[in-house]
Amino acid sequence: MKALIDRLEKDCLEQFKNIDEVCFYNSEKVLEAFKNNRVSETHFNQTTGYGYNDEGRDVIEKVYASIFKAEDALVRNQFISGSHALTVTLFALLRPGDTLLSITGKPYDTLDEVIGIVDNDSSLKSFNINYEQIDLINNDFDYQSIEDTLKKKQIKVIEIQRSKGYSTRKSITIDRLEKVIKFIKNINKKVIIMIDNCYCEFVSTKEPIEIGADVAVGSLIKNLGGGLAPNGAYVVGRKDLIKLVAERLTLPGEGKEVGPSLGVNKYLLQGLFFAPSVVASSLKTAVLASKVFENLGYEVEPKYNEERADIVQNITFNDENKLIKFCQGIQSTSPIDSYVEPIPWDMPGYQDKVIMAAGTFTQGSSIELSCDGPIREPYIAYLQGTLMYPYGKLAIIKTLEYMKKID
Repeated sequence: MKALIDRLEKDCLEQFKNIDEVCFYNSEKVLEAFKNNRVSETHFNQTTGYGYNDEGRDVIEKVYASIFKAEDALVRNQFISGSHALTVTLFALLRPGDTLLSITGKPYDTLDEVIGIVDNDSSLKSFNINYEQIDLINNDFDYQSIEDTLKKKQIKVIEIQRSKGYSTRKSITIDRLEKVIKFIKNINKKVIIMIDNCYCEFVSTKEPIEIGADVAVGSLIKNLGGGLAPNGAYVVGRKDLIKLVAERLTLPGEGKEVGPSLGVNKYLLQGLFFAPSVVASSLKTAVLASKVFENLGYEVEPKYNEERADIVQNITFNDENKLIKFCQGIQSTSPIDSYVEPIPWDMPGYQDKVIMAAGTFTQGSSIELSCDGPIREPYIAYLQGTLMYPYGKLAIIKTLEYMKKID
């Protein structure tokens, strides 16, 4: 098996070179943000209680604002997940009677009850906030429907989810995102464009704010945590909007001034410093997995030599048992809980049973090697992450050996 993968790996070298070039660019960007904001050892200190005068927390937010070329940033361990940060942002920006429009179809499953697609008395819908969506057409934006909707209706917030979630569509590249943002702003400059940037950070040399987005949101147990952040999320963008988000996370009148770091500042900073290299390792693993599984006859998306917008690799099994075996194989190659056999189960926020393999140092960390998928046709595995490429390559080798042994 290793000989086969060594041979297929050679076909990926051009893609690896491109990934390394992006990694170098983003590494320089991170380093300059650290230097320009004068990060020092004193910023590792923790605060408790209210978190007043937490200099480390404040400098982290300045570093994030610098990297994203944003007016302001909110980077907090009080966020439980990326979905939580998206929820706080939506409730901060929308008011009763406002309309939220998604132009990438239905958002990720965990937002169903947040929006009110699935009934919940705490949803946006329960506060009389309207929701509409426009589906993609052939993996691109439906520009005509977007224009018609913006001209006929008063839209407050447009949400764009870059990563595919549990869907079969392609993820949204930064160039495609830039094109649609310019299109929207030419029609209505006042509409707030909010980007779900999860899984996409440092995959390219640009981020959403610098191409015209108003707000971008992401998780710290994905790309930017670098495998070291124990939890948390970020929101970056316009200063007036970040103020609203901060006051929804904490309370009106206090906003960003409160929120204790509880000793995580060093991990957030060090994880961010590692992030360009960790993302590069994840991308290389995804490229190799795509090449290998396509060679074995499976449908993969994206192809190994296609442009990537995120770290996620789809492998379509069209067979429930093969999906389960693949996830179990990934778990068996993990450093933590390798002896545990994952099975499909009902997870909070999901409408289908989901199988998740994540033998990770941080629970649920997607930037560490992980794999998951809903138990529904066509039975797609969503593979993402790895802190270091050799471990990713080893996982592919050993997972295939595991699946062959089980068969």
